[in-house]
Amino acid sequence: MSKSKVNKGRRRFLKLGVLAGVGLSLGGYLSLAGEEVKGTSQVWPRQPGALAPNVWLRVDPMGLVTVRVNHTEMGQGVTTAYAMIVAEELDADWSKVRAEIAPVESVYKNPEYNTQMTAGSTSVSTGWEMLRQAGAAARRMLLLAAARQWGVLPGACQTRQGRVLHPASGRSLGYGALAGAASKLPVPQDAALKPASQFRIIGSSPLRLDGGEKTEGRAIFGMDIRLKGMLRAAMVHAPVLGAKPLEVNRQPALALKGVKRVVVLDSAIAVVADTCWQALRGAEALEVTWDRTESPAMDTDLLRRRWAGLAQENGETIYQKDEEETSPPGRKIVSNYFAPFQAHATPEPMNCTALVRNGSCQVWAPTQNQDAAQEMAARITGLPYSAITVETPMVGGGFGRRVEVDYVAEAVSLAKILGAPVQVFWPREEDLRNDCYRPATHNRLEAILNDQGMPQAWSHRIVGPDHLSRMLPKLMPSMLPYFVPRTVRNLASAGAEHLLPGVIAGKSAIEGAAPLPYDIPQVRVEFVHDDPGIPVGFWRSVAHSQNAFVVECFLDELAAASGQDPVALRLKLLKKDPAMAAVLRLVAQKSGWRHTPRPGLHRGIAVHEFHKTKLAFVAEVSVSPQGRVRVRRVVCALDCGVAVNPKNIAAQMESGIAFGLTATLKSCVTIKKGRVQQSNFHDFPLLTMDEMPEVEVHLTPSNRPPSAIGESAVPLIAPAVCNATYAATGVRIRELPVDPALLAGKVKG
Repeated sequence: MSKSKVNKGRRRFLKLGVLAGVGLSLGGYLSLAGEEVKGTSQVWPRQPGALAPNVWLRVDPMGLVTVRVNHTEMGQGVTTAYAMIVAEELDADWSKVRAEIAPVESVYKNPEYNTQMTAGSTSVSTGWEMLRQAGAAARRMLLLAAARQWGVLPGACQTRQGRVLHPASGRSLGYGALAGAASKLPVPQDAALKPASQFRIIGSSPLRLDGGEKTEGRAIFGMDIRLKGMLRAAMVHAPVLGAKPLEVNRQPALALKGVKRVVVLDSAIAVVADTCWQALRGAEALEVTWDRTESPAMDTDLLRRRWAGLAQENGETIYQKDEEETSPPGRKIVSNYFAPFQAHATPEPMNCTALVRNGSCQVWAPTQNQDAAQEMAARITGLPYSAITVETPMVGGGFGRRVEVDYVAEAVSLAKILGAPVQVFWPREEDLRNDCYRPATHNRLEAILNDQGMPQAWSHRIVGPDHLSRMLPKLMPSMLPYFVPRTVRNLASAGAEHLLPGVIAGKSAIEGAAPLPYDIPQVRVEFVHDDPGIPVGFWRSVAHSQNAFVVECFLDELAAASGQDPVALRLKLLKKDPAMAAVLRLVAQKSGWRHTPRPGLHRGIAVHEFHKTKLAFVAEVSVSPQGRVRVRRVVCALDCGVAVNPKNIAAQMESGIAFGLTATLKSCVTIKKGRVQQSNFHDFPLLTMDEMPEVEVHLTPSNRPPSAIGESAVPLIAPAVCNATYAATGVRIRELPVDPALLAGKVKG
């Protein structure tokens, strides 16, 4: 009998984790101040004649439909997707649908994490059922209101594009005219949902709701916030990670025009001025002595050597399938891979605006984590949650960085000190050198092949830090129910910081490494936790981005070692996963895998499952005589359940490929004795528009609920490109980004 075990990963720990251990309920819609939950009429501003049957939508007397979105719009199209789901079940006129980001309320918590947070590509998957039910309930109420007004049976009425119709008499009424009467009816709890065959909006690709304001320059991002009397604060952090200011000579900065104050916070200094330019000049003039000049343990060269040694030792077994004491006979293949630290390099650097005055706190934060932003503001100001508002403007890229709220803490702290509105911003150099990086890891892999070249045993040992061990203690207070007192929240966070790392280390680090989609009899994945103190956090697809690279490249090594076609070997190993096999066959067909590519082009394959989305990529690359890799074409096939907006899914594939190619071919973060060596785009270059490959996206039809899209392309692009590079040169890439020096002069004729 086959046996396997796997410990709970980041989602399960975030969702239940430690909270269950302290006996706190995660369910229920509790109020911000321990009172009864805010009702719909309080969540939505009162509007006579409007229908707001739930917290997700409102129909006003003019027929305008507003959909509340409990996630951050970072360019991934979540506002349009949510509006489409509601509009479909509501039978709304799409031209009259708009979306807005929800305020911080318990009813808007992401059920995957029990906190209002945009992460894990969970937006559409968690909203799918509740949004459909919300739209269907409102549609039923509008139909009943019309039937009563006409004195006919509800079954004789229909809805279509924002109107209720009575075909027998030819009468019709718009939703706006019915909203007031419908609002007086009870909200149905079991309104029928449409079958997929009747979808009119879902599965189409309307223009994005935020497209016009972005292309016309009307969109408001964090740095666009303007308040009367607002000051700007350029932040200065230590050049050595973890250092704190010891002595500050303020005078050179204060002597400059427009500079108002120099404020020393716990681990940073704020130069406050009338304008951003004045604040930046003041920051450059500041003279600071920090409490340390180096941190020898925080050094990537040292870590690489140490981790290579640790990889020779046994680690903690996090996942094991078929717990056999002896390995099967056969040919052993061993390889070592290294994945570096990576920065987020969001187009919009960290910023936040705050105002603390007259017993209230207002925060304008381009954040992925509204609950944590509110929690941080409450902790700093001592105000109740009911006195704190968090507004979420458009966000210029998050990629997981904005799950952190360190920049929010700085803005609220300064606003409290200054008694005036203040906008904190991090110059690009501060942003790159004080990121919460994707963890680096060393990976040792072993496989045993039988006489037919099929893997019988697979071992993967991962060495490095664990991002969730660091993140969860900080996230935990915002995950607790609102009635939990401040002292208990603080104690829980402090306790988690000491207890959690030893309990959960490795559980999230193996995501994407286990369980494998491949049917291999013996599989073991181990983790060696070695944390040098370098700040790490969520990074678009996190451990999947490393482990897919390692797993898929090593599997290609096995194919080469056994003389098998990489697609053919994968199909043999996917016999128990027909859905993944179908995706692989589709990408092979669409890419022309069986046919020789044009001269100078070479192909590589990768497959991966990311949060229930099954994907396969084929990359076509060329390699110059100097060793430069150019990705010409990427063919994607995926099974992501119902495709709410196919065009946006394609856009997310393109986005993930561009993001992943920067990490594959261009940039990484290196650290020397605690100092991050990169500072701006001259030494952390991004993929440029002329380097972007042609991308084809093919979706498999599906009626299952939607699954992850936003991050899912990132893990596959590195292994697909590196496997294609091997096809071109015969050189295995086991470390990213690709070093052209390894490939120079190696291109096959």
